[in-house]
Amino acid sequence: MTVTICTLASGRAEHLSNMLLGLDAQLRLPDEVVIAVMQAEPYALPSVRFPVRQLMVGDKGIPLAAARNAAAKAAAGDDLIFLDVDCIPHPEFVTDYVALLAEFDALFMGEVLYLPAGATHGGIAIDAFEAIAVKHSERAGPPEGRIGECSDYRCFWSLNFAVRRATFLRTGGFDERFVGYGGEDTDFGRVVMEAGVPIRWCRGARVFHQHHPHHMPPVHHVDSVIANAARFRDKWGHFTMEHWLRAFTLMGLVRLENGEHVRIRDVNEADLTLTRQQSDQPYASSATVLAILEARMADA
Repeated sequence: MTVTICTLASGRAEHLSNMLLGLDAQLRLPDEVVIAVMQAEPYALPSVRFPVRQLMVGDKGIPLAAARNAAAKAAAGDDLIFLDVDCIPHPEFVTDYVALLAEFDALFMGEVLYLPAGATHGGIAIDAFEAIAVKHSERAGPPEGRIGECSDYRCFWSLNFAVRRATFLRTGGFDERFVGYGGEDTDFGRVVMEAGVPIRWCRGARVFHQHHPHHMPPVHHVDSVIANAARFRDKWGHFTMEHWLRAFTLMGLVRLENGEHVRIRDVNEADLTLTRQQSDQPYASSATVLAILEARMADA
Protein backbone atom coordinates (compact mmCIF):
# COMPACT_ATOMS: atom_id res chain seq x y z
CA MET A 1 0.00 0.00 0.00
CA THR A 2 1.16 3.51 -0.76
CA VAL A 3 1.32 6.22 1.89
CA THR A 4 0.81 9.97 1.71
CA ILE A 5 1.74 12.24 4.61
CA CYS A 6 -0.67 15.18 4.72
CA THR A 7 0.29 18.34 6.54
CA LEU A 8 -0.63 22.02 6.52
CA ALA A 9 1.57 24.96 7.27
CA SER A 10 1.66 28.70 7.80
CA GLY A 11 5.00 30.06 8.91
CA ARG A 12 7.07 27.67 11.07
CA ALA A 13 9.54 26.90 8.29
CA GLU A 14 12.07 25.38 10.69
CA HIS A 15 9.42 23.10 12.18
CA LEU A 16 8.42 21.94 8.69
CA SER A 17 12.05 21.26 7.77
CA ASN A 18 12.55 19.19 10.93
CA MET A 19 9.37 17.23 10.22
CA LEU A 20 10.52 16.41 6.68
CA LEU A 21 13.97 15.38 7.91
CA GLY A 22 12.28 13.12 10.45
CA LEU A 23 10.26 11.54 7.66
CA ASP A 24 13.46 11.09 5.63
CA ALA A 25 14.84 9.01 8.52
CA GLN A 26 11.91 6.58 8.53
CA LEU A 27 12.46 2.84 8.39
CA ARG A 28 9.67 2.83 5.80
CA LEU A 29 9.72 6.01 3.74
CA PRO A 30 6.42 7.65 2.81
CA ASP A 31 5.60 7.59 -0.88
CA GLU A 32 4.94 11.31 -0.87
CA VAL A 33 4.23 14.33 1.31
CA VAL A 34 1.51 16.85 0.47
CA ILE A 35 1.70 20.23 2.19
CA ALA A 36 -1.34 22.53 2.18
CA VAL A 37 0.38 25.90 2.31
CA MET A 38 -1.60 28.63 4.09
CA GLN A 39 0.64 31.55 3.19
CA ALA A 40 1.49 33.56 0.09
CA GLU A 41 4.80 31.90 -0.78
CA PRO A 42 5.83 28.24 -1.00
CA TYR A 43 8.50 26.91 1.35
CA ALA A 44 12.17 26.31 0.64
CA LEU A 45 12.46 22.63 1.59
CA PRO A 46 15.34 20.33 2.54
CA SER A 47 16.40 17.55 0.22
CA VAL A 48 14.55 14.30 1.00
CA ARG A 49 14.14 10.91 -0.64
CA PHE A 50 10.44 11.18 -1.51
CA PRO A 51 8.32 13.58 -3.55
CA VAL A 52 6.96 16.65 -1.77
CA ARG A 53 4.12 18.67 -3.26
CA GLN A 54 3.02 22.08 -2.03
CA LEU A 55 -0.64 23.06 -2.52
CA MET A 56 -1.17 26.79 -2.29
CA VAL A 57 -4.49 27.12 -0.48
CA GLY A 58 -4.28 30.87 0.16
CA ASP A 59 -2.97 33.32 2.73
CA LYS A 60 -6.30 34.55 4.10
CA GLY A 61 -6.24 33.16 7.62
CA ILE A 62 -5.91 29.50 8.60
CA PRO A 63 -8.64 27.43 6.88
CA LEU A 64 -7.67 24.27 8.75
CA ALA A 65 -10.61 22.09 7.69
CA ALA A 66 -10.40 23.07 4.03
CA ALA A 67 -6.61 22.69 4.00
CA ARG A 68 -6.74 19.14 5.39
CA ASN A 69 -9.39 18.20 2.83
CA ALA A 70 -7.33 19.68 0.01
CA ALA A 71 -4.28 17.67 1.02
CA ALA A 72 -6.30 14.46 1.30
CA LYS A 73 -8.00 14.92 -2.05
CA ALA A 74 -4.68 15.62 -3.77
CA ALA A 75 -3.01 12.59 -2.15
CA ALA A 76 -2.06 9.61 -4.29
CA GLY A 77 -1.57 7.20 -1.39
CA ASP A 78 -3.92 4.42 -0.32
CA ASP A 79 -3.20 5.36 3.30
CA LEU A 80 -3.27 8.91 4.64
CA ILE A 81 -1.23 9.99 7.63
CA PHE A 82 -2.05 13.46 8.93
CA LEU A 83 0.81 15.08 10.80
CA ASP A 84 0.96 18.62 12.14
CA VAL A 85 3.85 20.74 10.95
CA ASP A 86 5.35 21.09 14.44
CA CYS A 87 5.87 17.34 14.94
CA ILE A 88 8.96 15.20 14.35
CA PRO A 89 8.12 11.52 13.75
CA HIS A 90 9.89 8.61 15.42
CA PRO A 91 11.71 6.43 12.83
CA GLU A 92 9.05 3.71 13.17
CA PHE A 93 6.16 6.17 12.74
CA VAL A 94 5.17 5.25 9.17
CA THR A 95 5.84 1.54 9.74
CA ASP A 96 3.49 1.49 12.73
CA TYR A 97 0.61 3.12 10.91
CA VAL A 98 1.01 1.06 7.73
CA ALA A 99 0.80 -2.18 9.73
CA LEU A 100 -2.35 -1.05 11.52
CA LEU A 101 -4.15 0.19 8.41
CA ALA A 102 -3.33 -3.04 6.56
CA GLU A 103 -5.18 -4.92 9.28
CA PHE A 104 -8.00 -2.59 10.36
CA ASP A 105 -10.30 -0.13 8.58
CA ALA A 106 -10.29 2.42 11.38
CA LEU A 107 -9.02 5.88 12.27
CA PHE A 108 -5.91 5.59 14.43
CA MET A 109 -4.34 8.21 16.69
CA GLY A 110 -0.68 7.71 17.59
CA GLU A 111 1.40 8.84 20.53
CA VAL A 112 2.45 12.47 21.08
CA LEU A 113 5.23 13.61 23.40
CA TYR A 114 6.18 17.25 24.02
CA LEU A 115 9.70 18.62 23.81
CA PRO A 116 11.06 21.46 25.96
CA ALA A 117 12.43 24.67 24.48
CA GLY A 118 15.77 24.25 22.75
CA ALA A 119 15.46 20.49 22.26
CA THR A 120 16.02 20.68 18.50
CA HIS A 121 18.90 23.18 18.51
CA GLY A 122 21.41 20.39 18.05
CA GLY A 123 19.43 18.69 15.30
CA ILE A 124 17.15 15.67 15.37
CA ALA A 125 18.27 13.23 18.06
CA ILE A 126 15.53 10.70 18.75
CA ASP A 127 17.26 9.04 21.71
CA ALA A 128 17.68 12.43 23.36
CA PHE A 129 14.06 13.32 22.62
CA GLU A 130 12.89 10.10 24.26
CA ALA A 131 14.71 11.06 27.45
CA ILE A 132 13.28 14.57 27.79
CA ALA A 133 9.86 14.59 26.09
CA VAL A 134 6.73 14.43 28.22
CA LYS A 135 3.10 13.45 27.76
CA HIS A 136 0.42 16.13 27.82
CA SER A 137 -1.49 15.88 31.09
CA GLU A 138 -4.81 16.66 29.38
CA ARG A 139 -4.53 14.05 26.63
CA ALA A 140 -5.11 10.33 26.82
CA GLY A 141 -1.97 8.23 26.89
CA PRO A 142 -1.25 5.23 24.69
CA PRO A 143 -3.31 2.10 25.38
CA GLU A 144 -1.91 -0.75 27.44
CA GLY A 145 -1.97 -2.99 24.41
CA ARG A 146 -1.38 -2.34 20.74
CA ILE A 147 -4.82 -0.76 20.21
CA GLY A 148 -7.32 0.92 22.52
CA GLU A 149 -10.90 1.93 21.83
CA CYS A 150 -11.75 5.63 21.79
CA SER A 151 -15.47 5.75 22.56
CA ASP A 152 -15.71 9.55 22.90
CA TYR A 153 -15.47 11.41 19.61
CA ARG A 154 -14.51 14.57 21.51
CA CYS A 155 -11.09 13.00 22.07
CA PHE A 156 -10.29 12.99 18.36
CA TRP A 157 -7.19 15.05 17.67
CA SER A 158 -5.92 15.83 14.18
CA LEU A 159 -2.32 16.46 15.22
CA ASN A 160 -1.30 12.84 14.53
CA PHE A 161 -3.74 10.39 12.94
CA ALA A 162 -4.02 7.94 10.08
CA VAL A 163 -6.85 6.49 8.01
CA ARG A 164 -7.36 4.76 4.69
CA ARG A 165 -7.90 7.35 1.95
CA ALA A 166 -11.09 5.67 0.74
CA THR A 167 -12.49 5.74 4.28
CA PHE A 168 -11.61 9.40 4.74
CA LEU A 169 -13.30 10.34 1.49
CA ARG A 170 -16.37 8.24 2.38
CA THR A 171 -16.89 10.31 5.53
CA GLY A 172 -16.83 13.52 3.50
CA GLY A 173 -13.77 14.79 5.33
CA PHE A 174 -13.65 17.87 7.53
CA ASP A 175 -16.60 20.27 7.43
CA GLU A 176 -15.27 23.35 5.67
CA ARG A 177 -17.89 25.56 7.30
CA PHE A 178 -15.57 25.48 10.32
CA VAL A 179 -13.22 28.33 9.49
CA GLY A 180 -10.12 29.20 11.47
CA TYR A 181 -9.19 27.65 14.79
CA GLY A 182 -11.41 25.43 16.92
CA GLY A 183 -14.16 22.87 16.62
CA GLU A 184 -13.29 21.21 13.32
CA ASP A 185 -11.59 18.27 15.05
CA THR A 186 -14.53 17.55 17.36
CA ASP A 187 -16.93 17.82 14.46
CA PHE A 188 -14.87 15.41 12.35
CA GLY A 189 -14.67 12.97 15.24
CA ARG A 190 -18.47 13.03 15.46
CA VAL A 191 -18.80 12.59 11.68
CA VAL A 192 -16.43 9.62 11.71
CA MET A 193 -18.25 7.94 14.58
CA GLU A 194 -21.67 8.56 12.99
CA ALA A 195 -20.31 6.96 9.80
CA GLY A 196 -19.47 3.80 11.74
CA VAL A 197 -15.70 4.17 11.41
CA PRO A 198 -13.98 3.00 14.61
CA ILE A 199 -11.71 5.52 16.33
CA ARG A 200 -8.76 3.86 18.03
CA TRP A 201 -5.75 4.91 20.09
CA CYS A 202 -2.60 3.01 19.19
CA ARG A 203 0.69 2.32 20.89
CA GLY A 204 3.48 3.59 18.68
CA ALA A 205 3.21 5.91 15.67
CA ARG A 206 4.98 8.32 18.02
CA VAL A 207 5.80 11.94 17.30
CA PHE A 208 7.69 14.61 19.20
CA HIS A 209 5.97 17.98 19.34
CA GLN A 210 8.41 20.86 18.84
CA HIS A 211 8.28 23.69 21.35
CA HIS A 212 6.75 26.99 20.27
CA PRO A 213 4.90 29.83 22.01
CA HIS A 214 1.19 29.15 22.27
CA HIS A 215 -1.89 30.19 24.22
CA MET A 216 -4.30 27.87 26.01
CA PRO A 217 -7.15 28.48 26.18
CA PRO A 218 -6.65 30.08 22.74
CA VAL A 219 -7.55 33.70 23.46
CA HIS A 220 -5.78 34.71 20.24
CA HIS A 221 -8.54 32.81 18.39
CA VAL A 222 -11.49 33.80 20.57
CA ASP A 223 -13.66 34.98 17.66
CA SER A 224 -13.28 31.79 15.61
CA VAL A 225 -13.85 29.65 18.73
CA ILE A 226 -17.15 31.49 19.36
CA ALA A 227 -18.22 31.19 15.73
CA ASN A 228 -17.27 27.52 15.38
CA ALA A 229 -18.92 26.60 18.68
CA ALA A 230 -22.13 28.07 17.29
CA ARG A 231 -21.71 26.15 14.03
CA PHE A 232 -21.27 22.95 15.99
CA ARG A 233 -24.42 23.71 18.03
CA ASP A 234 -26.41 24.39 14.88
CA LYS A 235 -25.26 21.07 13.42
CA TRP A 236 -25.39 18.74 16.43
CA GLY A 237 -27.66 20.45 18.94
CA HIS A 238 -25.12 21.47 21.59
CA PHE A 239 -21.98 23.56 21.97
CA THR A 240 -18.47 22.21 21.87
CA MET A 241 -15.27 23.71 23.34
CA GLU A 242 -17.24 24.39 26.54
CA HIS A 243 -14.09 24.51 28.70
CA TRP A 244 -12.62 27.27 26.53
CA LEU A 245 -15.89 29.19 26.50
CA ARG A 246 -16.08 28.83 30.29
CA ALA A 247 -12.57 30.26 30.61
CA PHE A 248 -13.37 33.14 28.27
CA THR A 249 -16.48 33.86 30.34
CA LEU A 250 -14.54 33.90 33.61
CA MET A 251 -11.97 36.20 32.01
CA GLY A 252 -14.74 38.65 31.14
CA LEU A 253 -14.15 38.23 27.41
CA VAL A 254 -17.43 36.50 26.62
CA ARG A 255 -20.95 36.26 27.95
CA LEU A 256 -24.01 34.27 26.95
CA GLU A 257 -26.76 36.46 25.54
CA ASN A 258 -30.01 34.88 24.33
CA GLY A 259 -28.29 31.54 23.87
CA GLU A 260 -25.32 32.95 21.93
CA HIS A 261 -21.76 33.56 23.10
CA VAL A 262 -20.81 37.19 22.48
CA ARG A 263 -17.37 38.76 22.87
CA ILE A 264 -17.78 41.84 25.03
CA ARG A 265 -14.27 43.28 25.01
CA ASP A 266 -10.95 43.01 23.21
CA VAL A 267 -8.22 40.61 24.27
CA ASN A 268 -5.60 42.47 26.30
CA GLU A 269 -2.08 41.80 27.50
CA ALA A 270 -3.29 40.41 30.83
CA ASP A 271 -5.29 37.75 28.95
CA LEU A 272 -2.28 36.88 26.84
CA THR A 273 -0.01 36.72 29.88
CA LEU A 274 -2.38 34.41 31.73
CA THR A 275 -2.71 31.95 28.84
CA ARG A 276 0.78 32.15 27.31
CA GLN A 277 2.96 29.06 27.28
CA GLN A 278 6.17 29.94 29.07
CA SER A 279 9.64 28.94 27.91
CA ASP A 280 9.95 26.44 30.77
CA GLN A 281 6.69 24.69 29.85
CA PRO A 282 6.65 21.90 27.25
CA TYR A 283 2.98 22.66 26.48
CA ALA A 284 0.26 25.14 27.34
CA SER A 285 -2.49 23.96 29.69
CA SER A 286 -6.15 25.00 29.50
CA ALA A 287 -6.88 23.05 32.70
CA THR A 288 -4.28 24.99 34.67
CA VAL A 289 -5.62 28.34 33.51
CA LEU A 290 -9.22 27.31 34.13
CA ALA A 291 -8.32 26.23 37.69
CA ILE A 292 -6.78 29.66 38.33
CA LEU A 293 -9.88 31.38 37.00
CA GLU A 294 -12.24 29.19 39.01
CA ALA A 295 -10.23 29.89 42.17
CA ARG A 296 -10.42 33.63 41.51
CA MET A 297 -14.17 33.29 41.04
CA ALA A 298 -14.50 31.44 44.34
CA ASP A 299 -12.48 34.09 46.19
CA ALA A 300 -14.37 37.01 44.70
